[in-house]
Order: sequence, then C-alpha cells, then structure tokens
Amino acid sequence: MLSRVWSASLVGIEAVKVGVEVDVAGGLPGIVIVGLPDTAIQEAKERVKAALKNAGYAVPMRKVVVNLTPADLRKEGPSFDLPISVGILAASEQVDADRLSDYLFLGEVSLDGSLRPVAGVLPIAAAAQQMGFKGLVVPADNAREAAVVQGLDVHGLKHLSEVADFLSDPDRYKPLSIDAQVELSRTQTLNLDLKDVKGQVQARRALEIAAAGGHNLIFVGPPGSGKTMLARRLPSILPPLTFQEALEVTQIHSVAGLLKDKGTLVSDRPFRSPHHSASGPSLVGGGSFPRPGEISLAHRGILFLDELTEFKRDVLEFLRQPLEDGFVSIARTRQSVSFPAQFTLVASTNPCPCGYFGDTIQACSCTAQVRERYWARLSGPLLDRVDLQVAVNRLKPEEITTQPTGEASEVVRDRVQQARDRAHQRFKNNGLRCNADMQSRHLRQWCALNDPTRTLLENAIRRLGLSVRATDRILKVARTIADLAGAEQIGSAHVAEAVQYRTIDRMQ
Repeated sequence: MLSRVWSASLVGIEAVKVGVEVDVAGGLPGIVIVGLPDTAIQEAKERVKAALKNAGYAVPMRKVVVNLTPADLRKEGPSFDLPISVGILAASEQVDADRLSDYLFLGEVSLDGSLRPVAGVLPIAAAAQQMGFKGLVVPADNAREAAVVQGLDVHGLKHLSEVADFLSDPDRYKPLSIDAQVELSRTQTLNLDLKDVKGQVQARRALEIAAAGGHNLIFVGPPGSGKTMLARRLPSILPPLTFQEALEVTQIHSVAGLLKDKGTLVSDRPFRSPHHSASGPSLVGGGSFPRPGEISLAHRGILFLDELTEFKRDVLEFLRQPLEDGFVSIARTRQSVSFPAQFTLVASTNPCPCGYFGDTIQACSCTAQVRERYWARLSGPLLDRVDLQVAVNRLKPEEITTQPTGEASEVVRDRVQQARDRAHQRFKNNGLRCNADMQSRHLRQWCALNDPTRTLLENAIRRLGLSVRATDRILKVARTIADLAGAEQIGSAHVAEAVQYRTIDRMQ
C-alpha cells in the first residue's frame, strides 16, 4: 500500500515542501530511502524501526521504499524521522490516513518512540501556513516556537502513540495558542547600563549617534580605556525589536539551533562577539548545507569585533559586501542561498602594537613604520564603511575617583527612539530602516547643504583626503545628529561634529 505524508526541508532560511512517499510491497524485508537524503536521514531507517517496535507497532516484514520528493532537492537532518514513521504506519494500515494531507509533520524520534525537538521549526511553520496546511505536528518542545505563527493549528506531541491517537481523533488534542505580543514584551533585564561609564563624553555621544542612525562604529584607544565596556552597552540604548524584526531574528536563530534556552521569540536585539581567531565561513556562514554565520546571527542587532586588528585581513574582507548590501549569498555546487545580515558593526582596536600611541599616561614604544604596518591590516574600503571612528582615552587617576557617572541607558534610549521616529517618518515611503541605509539618491534628497555648510565639508575632504564613500558616511552621520537635535536641515554644527568622528582618517 502507498501513503504520502507532508514535511519540509530548509534551503537557507526558506522552507520547501517535501513529500514523504512510503510504499510497502513484496520483497526482502528492509527500508530503502531515496531522494537525495543525507547521512542522518539514511540512519533514520534504524531509528524508525526501533521506535515503531518499542512503541508497540509492527514493522512491516516486507520491502519498504521511502521516496522524498522533489527528488533533486538535497535533504538533511533528523526532522524526517516523524513523517517517515507516520508514513510507514499509514502504508501498513496501522493508523488512519484520511487526515494526513491536512497536516505537515516534523520531528526526530528516539528509540523508545518519544519525539525529540529539531532546529528550524519556525520558518517551516510560517511556510506551512502560507502553503495552506491546516496544522503542524511537531515535538512538544518545539510547539511554542511554531505557535508564534498565526492561523496555523500547532500540535506539540511527545510520543508516536500520541501521533497515532491524534490521527484517529484530532479533536482530543487542542492546538497550542500563545500571545506573540506578550512573548515579545518579555525582554531580558539588561544588567549593563551606560550610567556605569565614567567620563568618555565623546564615546558615549558616538554610541547614541550609532544607535539613532544604525551607524557602524569603531573605538580606538589604549588598553583599559573602556572600549569593550562601552561597546557592550550599546544594546541597552537601542529601540526594542518590532514584531516583524523579532520574527526575522527568531527564524535565523531557529535554523541555527539556538532557540533552546530563548523561549518562543528572540525579544532582545542580538549581540554577537566572535573571537578574533574566527574563520571567514564562521562569520558569513557556510557548510555543505549552508547555515547562518555570525553576521546573520547579528541581524537586526550588533556584531562586535573586539581587537579588530587581530582578525585576519582576508576574514575581515568578507564583511565588505554584507555591510553594503545587508545580506550574504553563499554559493554551492547544487544550490545558492541568501541569509539576511542587516547589522551594526561595532569594533575596537588599539592605536598601535604596544597600544599607547597618543596616550597621555604612558609613552608609545612603536616607530612610525611599525604603526603603518599595523594599520595596513585593515583595508581602506573596510574602514570607509565605518561611519564613526572614535578615539577613547584612558581616564586619569583623579578622574576615576571624582568623575560622576553619566546618563542612564533609559534616558538615552528615549532620545534614540525619538530620532528613529523622525527617520521612519521621513522614510515611510522608501522602505529604509534608518539613516545608515541611505544611498546616494537619498542623500541628495534629505542631506542638502547650504553654502557655508558645503564649504566646511569641502575643506574637510581636502584636509583629510576623504573618499566619496567616506564623505557619504559623514553626511549620513550629520543627518542623524540633526535628527537627535530635532532639526529638519543639516547645519554646519552637525557636519562639523560628524567630521570629528573620523579619527583614523586624521591619524593617517
């Protein structure tokens, strides 16, 4: 007898419907799986046989052929265990097959027949709803993640016997229902607050501008000046995720298998901080079945690269295209996938190998040639893509003991939100997220300068030898500074402040 069960496979973060066809016919007993399965799916033969036997069902003593359609799509992972098990039970007439076409099945089975959670359930649930399925049957531990999708009956079950009972009488099992907005409001309490930072007025101001405009930022300063401390407090002044942004972030983390301890939705903006020994594929993603890397896991959040000059130059060059385009494309022989990567890059580095060039407390021991080789690790095109370059100096002993703390993150976040609201109103018909996303045509429209301001900018270009891209970055930062000030027109003071955030250009 022939049966068909529906499941899905992930291509990047997109779900593709997969038909699991099971035929029980004459021949030597055994299970054969075809349709470009990976090793984990091939091993499902033994898991499924043991699970069916230990759950009290008969394993057909005939040849069982399992075909995964479409046959030219590569499939991977243990998520096909459940649909294969259900297909065998339906083909051998041990469960009711009348309702199989209404539901999509997903999950791993243990040898005792219990269901184990799998990665990537949220994007599959969203696709199932769009495909017109009535519901989704998943392991109980995946149910809350899938239930975020509205208009889809999500049934989280614990054992193969429950799946069989569900197919016989679906009304016995009520679908899980959750309030996604309530889940989104459950943001984690941030223990890091800007009020903990003493002094560093310019660096704090740069964080506020970066948060308001989505600008990339690099801190340059000696060891112990507080660069990392400042960077780690940037998420505390960012606006909260919208529901749509939270869905995007959660889907990426679901595909990467990082949702086990995060509940239903990722409600806080991501903050990723890879070590400087990270490889290129770990940053951008990859693998034979491509998975998202650090820059995609930082989507809608922060990618923090501490000790930037310690990263390999070729690894940093991987960042150039995602920083410009907002996504990363990974090409393989059989497929090409894209992952979203709209993140804010925050980096920190010492000004020289010894770390004390320009320090007011300790003298630098590096020669000019050594410093030049040091900065040669970072390419000009990469630095051009960093809007804010800020020098961070160490506090003097008397400043450490007497310097009062600054504003709390909550106060700064209110100003950031107001500036973002002004930008959203300006971009409401253009699909832009923030000022950092503006292109040349947008700069001509919203960053027009009067004659004195234009002259000021031209002088800065000549003095610092700025590229066209760096000049555009200055205009974007000036637009954000104007938004924070509540000004409609960019003025000379806004451009002058934006030019001050080109520390590295002034050093070279």
